[in-house]
Amino acid sequence: MDLTVPRILMWQFLTGTALAAAIWLVFDRVAGYSAMLGSLICLIPNAFLALRLSVPRRNRGAAALINAAWIGEIGKLALTVLFFSLVFVLVRPLSAAALFAGFIATQFVTLFGFLMRSEQEMDTRNSNGS
Repeated sequence: MDLTVPRILMWQFLTGTALAAAIWLVFDRVAGYSAMLGSLICLIPNAFLALRLSVPRRNRGAAALINAAWIGEIGKLALTVLFFSLVFVLVRPLSAAALFAGFIATQFVTLFGFLMRSEQEMDTRNSNGS
């Protein structure tokens, strides 16, 4: 079983939480929870996409996987826009700089996430030696 995606989601959560705690300690409470909200705005849509791609489908063909990826990406984008809108409308006071810092830092974990794969997970050879 490939654990890369759950690891990336875990590291996104840990990165967002650590950044929010550090910002809270260095700046103030508003900046801290703003950074955590930014992190969650990134994490929750990514988890939606991961779930969308990992749910078993009746049709296991490539076309079904591409369809699931399209729907997952559209849903991820829609959730991201929705969450940003809700936060900007409902959360007062808010530190926009900390919000975007949390979002961007958490998004960078996705870029570096595939470097976290172990050698065993990256081994693409067949068990028959080919």
